[in-house]
Amino acid sequence: MEEKTVTTLAAPEVLPDDEHNRVLVSHLHPRDWVNPTPAGRYNLVVLGAGTAGLVSAAGGAGLGAKVALVEKHLLGGDCLNVGCVPSKAIISAARVAAEARRAAEFGVRVHGVEVDFPAVMERMRRLRARIAPHDSVERFANLGVDVFLGEGRFTSPTTLAVGGRTLAFARAVITTGARAVALGIPGLEEAGYLTNETVFSLTELPHRLAVIGAGPIGCEMAQAFRRLGSEVTLFEAEPRILPREDADAAAIVDRRLRADGVELILGAQVARVERRGTDVVIHCEAGGRREELACDAILLGIGRAPNVEGLGLETAGVAYDQRGVTVNDYLQTTNRRIYAAGDIASAYKFTHMADALARIVLTNALFSGRSRASALHVPWCTYTSPEVAHVGLYEHEAVARGHAVDTITIPMNEVDRAVLDGEDDGFLRVHLKQGTDRIFGATMVAERAGDMISEITVAMVAKRGLGSMASIIHPYPTQAEIIRKAADAYNRTRLTPIVKKLFAWWLAARRR
Repeated sequence: MEEKTVTTLAAPEVLPDDEHNRVLVSHLHPRDWVNPTPAGRYNLVVLGAGTAGLVSAAGGAGLGAKVALVEKHLLGGDCLNVGCVPSKAIISAARVAAEARRAAEFGVRVHGVEVDFPAVMERMRRLRARIAPHDSVERFANLGVDVFLGEGRFTSPTTLAVGGRTLAFARAVITTGARAVALGIPGLEEAGYLTNETVFSLTELPHRLAVIGAGPIGCEMAQAFRRLGSEVTLFEAEPRILPREDADAAAIVDRRLRADGVELILGAQVARVERRGTDVVIHCEAGGRREELACDAILLGIGRAPNVEGLGLETAGVAYDQRGVTVNDYLQTTNRRIYAAGDIASAYKFTHMADALARIVLTNALFSGRSRASALHVPWCTYTSPEVAHVGLYEHEAVARGHAVDTITIPMNEVDRAVLDGEDDGFLRVHLKQGTDRIFGATMVAERAGDMISEITVAMVAKRGLGSMASIIHPYPTQAEIIRKAADAYNRTRLTPIVKKLFAWWLAARRR
C-alpha cells in the first residue's frame, strides 16, 4: 500500500469564520488533506501556488510532465484570496451605489441609496468561494499534479523538502510571490493598520478611512470605500496621484475622486501615527503645513516585499535581493535548473503577467525553449471609475530610448456611445513611431478601458500598424469605436497637401 503523510501545517484561518470562508478553505487548503508519497524525480517542482505556480503546474501536467506543487498557505495566492477577486467584487458594489446616486441624470428617480456594508462583504466572500474550485487542491490533484501542503525549502540545488519528505527535480520554479509590508512610519505598528491582506476581512465599514499611497491600489480602494459610505482621505507623497501613469489620465481620476468626496492630500509626508483613545491620528506635512487627521482605520496602499525568506535559496544557489529572485530574460535563476515567475521575479506585479511568465517557464524549463520575458507586450489597468488602462511605452519612455514620437489623442466625448452612457470623461492616446503607424504604446481612460485595451495589444503583438485598424468594423454604437477613430485620425495625417493635389487632379480627370 502506498505510504502517505498528513500535512504538518495547520489550515490557515480566514476571517470572518463564516460558511463562505469555510468553503474557501476546504477547497484551497483542506484540513484533512494527505500529502502524497513523492513520485521519484519530478520534471518540475513548483514552489508556491499563486497564479504563476498554478499555471506552471497545470500546464506542465497537461503536457505530460511529472509535476509537484508545494504551498504552505492557500492555493490561489493573492489574486483569489486577497487581491483581484475580492477587490473587484467590492469595486463592483461601489460602482452600483454610485450609479444609483446619479440615476436622476438619466431621468430615473431613486429615493435614497443605502449601502449595507456587511451584505457587500458577504457577497464578496460568497463569490470568492464560488470561484475557489478553479484553484482547488482537488482540481489540481485530478489534473495529475502531486499537491503538497506545507513549507517548502530547498535542501540542495536539485531537491526540496516539504512535510518531512524530499522532492527531487530536474527543474523547479519559484512562484512564492510577494506580501504587503508596513512602511517605516513611527507609531504605525502600535496604532494598527490594514493592508490588502486584511481589509477584505472587514465586516463593519470604517466611518473614517485614511489611505496612504495613491497608486493603483490606493486609488481603487479610496474611491470604492468612499462610494460605500466611508469618509476617505488619500495621502500621496508625490505631487499627483497615479504618478507612474499619463498625467492627463491621472488628472481625470483625480477629478473623479474629488467629485466622489475623497479628500486628497498630495505632496504629503506622513511623519508619525498615534492612537488617542479610539482614534488613530496621522501627523503629516504637506505644502509647508503640518496637519493632523483623526481616523478610525488606516489602509496602506503601497509597500510590497518578495517572499524569499525560509526557502533555502542560498542552499540551492539562487541569488536574490530586496526586489526578489534574480532571473535572466529566460526567467532562469543563477541555478540553471531553477526558474522563477510572478511577483517574486518581475517588476510587473499583475496576475496576467504571472500567467504569461509561467507559460515562458514551461517552454524554457521543460522543452529547452528560448522564450524571452522582454518580448512580451504587457497591458495593465487601474480599476477606478473611470478605469486607466495602458500597454507598451509611454511617450517619455520611447523618447528616452531614442525614438521620435507622434501622438494621436481621441477624446471620449467624440464617441457617441460614451456620450449616451454618460461616460464621456476620458480619452484614447496612442504613441507612434514618428512618420509611421507603428504603435509604441497606448493609454485609455474609460469606464471599461481594461476591456478595450486588448485590441491595441493584439495589434502590437501582431505587428499591425494603427492605420490598418481603420478597416476593422466596430459595432455601432460602442465605446470601442474610439480605436477606429484613432486609426482614421492617423490615416488623415497621410493626406498631405501634395497627395490632396494628386487626388484632385485624378478625380477631375475622371469627370471628363
